Amino acid sequence: MAIKPTIYKLTVSLSDLNRDVYDSLSLTIARHPSETMERMVVRVLAFCLNTREQLVLCKGLSDTEEPDIWAHSLDGNLELWIDVGEPSPERIKKVSRIAKEVKIYGFNSKAPTWWQQNEKQFASLDANVYRFQWEQVQALASIIDRGVDLSITISGDSLFVASELGECELILQGLQEVS
Repeated sequence: MAIKPTIYKLTVSLSDLNRDVYDSLSLTIARHPSETMERMVVRVLAFCLNTREQLVLCKGLSDTEEPDIWAHSLDGNLELWIDVGEPSPERIKKVSRIAKEVKIYGFNSKAPTWWQQNEKQFASLDANVYRFQWEQVQALASIIDRGVDLSITISGDSLFVASELGECELILQGLQEVS
């Protein structure tokens, strides 16, 4: 019998000072059995950093043909493709041809090595690449439970997250930003 995903219901009070976005988000996230808590919270952060009309949390690890998050225009064009983790340059080359904007959010302990090995291939691709520090992501994962209210404030490259279980700050490092 297959293990079912764990459902998380998060209420996020979002203040994105960089983009003047102030919103209350109700997110229902299915955490795949093989997905770590750290990866799931980075999906939440990526969603908050890019929140807009038509933004959708996808099936993630359950469907390798989809990104973790995407947004389509009203006429069906792929506006935004977001991968969390360390995708291959070949995958990003393929999707950068069909998506208007591509973003990658690395986060784990192997992200620096992944970037060092792939930086040259990504330089020719139309993709924005970012990285969170592993220890900061672990701190965030420790203050999340299945039904939590979060307050997320984004200012510059800093994300301050608070819940009933604690608070933490994460710094988003831009590795490659295209216009």
